[in-house]
Amino acid sequence: MKELLKEAEVFNPENVLGYISEISKFHRIQGSKELVEAARYINEELRINGIKAELLEDSYDGEKWHLTLSSPIAWDLIYGEVGIIGKKITTSKTPLVVMAHSPPGEAEGEVIAIEREEDWENVKGKIVIVSEKWHENYRKANEKGALAFIAYRKGTGNAFPYIGLFLAKRDLEWAKIPAVALSEELANAVLQKLKKGEKVTAKIKVDTLISESQVLPIVYANVGKPPYVLFTAHICHPKPGANDNASGAATLIELAKTLNTLYDDSFRLGFAFLWIPEHHGTQAFIEKYAKLDDYYVAINLDMVGGSEDRANSTIMIIRTPLSRFSIVSGILEYFIGLVNSEGESFGGSSLPKMKARSYPYELGSDHDVFNFFGIPSVMPITWPDRFYHSSEDSVEKISKESLEIIGGAVLATALALAKGKKEELERFARGFTMKYLGELSIERDLEVAEKLVMLGLSRDSKFLGLNMGHEFTFEPWLKWKKKGIIYPRSIKQIDEKKGEELGKILEDRKMGVLLHELLMLGEIMPKEEAFKALEEEYGKFEKEKLEKAVGILRSLDIIVF
Repeated sequence: MKELLKEAEVFNPENVLGYISEISKFHRIQGSKELVEAARYINEELRINGIKAELLEDSYDGEKWHLTLSSPIAWDLIYGEVGIIGKKITTSKTPLVVMAHSPPGEAEGEVIAIEREEDWENVKGKIVIVSEKWHENYRKANEKGALAFIAYRKGTGNAFPYIGLFLAKRDLEWAKIPAVALSEELANAVLQKLKKGEKVTAKIKVDTLISESQVLPIVYANVGKPPYVLFTAHICHPKPGANDNASGAATLIELAKTLNTLYDDSFRLGFAFLWIPEHHGTQAFIEKYAKLDDYYVAINLDMVGGSEDRANSTIMIIRTPLSRFSIVSGILEYFIGLVNSEGESFGGSSLPKMKARSYPYELGSDHDVFNFFGIPSVMPITWPDRFYHSSEDSVEKISKESLEIIGGAVLATALALAKGKKEELERFARGFTMKYLGELSIERDLEVAEKLVMLGLSRDSKFLGLNMGHEFTFEPWLKWKKKGIIYPRSIKQIDEKKGEELGKILEDRKMGVLLHELLMLGEIMPKEEAFKALEEEYGKFEKEKLEKAVGILRSLDIIVF
């Protein structure tokens, strides 16, 4: 398969940088008109390059649901400013000074820091400043009679953080005060004055437009015939949002152009391309437009332009979950390793250009949803990124090198799946299977994992024409009736108390990964085997907490036994 790298050299990171620059000009908040404008730009760029694309639509209205996610309000930023400790910051500097989905309003008054629960008793008629749990604390500020809400995020330095409220229409019954954000540097200056006993005042103005509805845009294109390798990237997030996620959306444009040129009728697979608002758009697409049987695997591109030196990024390859085992994880790892090679060790072996490593399935982007619906999905991502969700996530921070590595590897992966020789794919599949199971068995005895791997290989074989793996007949433990990403905030809109209970369980982000994978496993096999498989994949965990979470979901009819 190594020879496919030569064909993949046509991927051009210079083109990607140009697309990132254009997409970064839009303030792409979910529910805003600029998100729609960004989608139209992508759709037009595809048309110019001879790719037939569709601009599909759902809607944001603050009331409807995109499967398990309630729609945020339709919202546009007009203008905002904050005057505090002798400084005036306006949206001409950064639109992030206004929190996404903030109601309009003006306020002037004394600032009070919320550092302890008892501080809330003194906020009436004042402006609060808070560093965490922004949605929860924003509601509390409204209920306690605060004039306005200031948020900041630790670790952002002089950057202004992206903080979205994602208000639903019914939230507007209590959400009345303007919400703004400050850089950590400026917030610390305010806090220092308050700790010295000095009085700090702020003057805030937020001008936003809350509409009845706005288009939720979905750009979809395909090359060739199904079954498809599906490529996804989310187009939302604030201006500039260069790495998150103009980088993924831009890389997807270049991949679509390149594969449109390379495709011929000898390919066993076609290619489909999807640009969506994160999670909401993916779930809207699946609910309204997707033909799931058309897709073999999905490759999600999220934050593929992080720099190792500037942003402290590593190339992470997030594998498919064990419940959705596929050789696509191994092929992507293989090609990233090849493209990422540079120089030699003292013994003549190649060395990596950038830090890179593979990881078990993790939650947090659009690959999640396709995995939930039975389509094995992987994600290459550059993480961490010290400019993440901030005003400093700008084009000049993007690494051309990481774009070249990930873009070239993803292109080579697509070609390997679509035209790789069967005997080479079978040999590779045997090798990757041994590697994958070997990594799991270093620390744990395996009883169930091997069956799931064989089940995944059987599915791969059906799409790739191989002779590998075999089916296993299990008695499923549960049915995931209302499928989609599970967030406590959405659960709270169904049942406040149960949403709070689930939120406490999922405060540890790993518990969210374990819960979603457990549900996927539970649809395949009995309860005890599902828990055993989960332990073989991730190691020890708090089983009682997961059982409690499952009980909450069952009580809400999200799952049934």
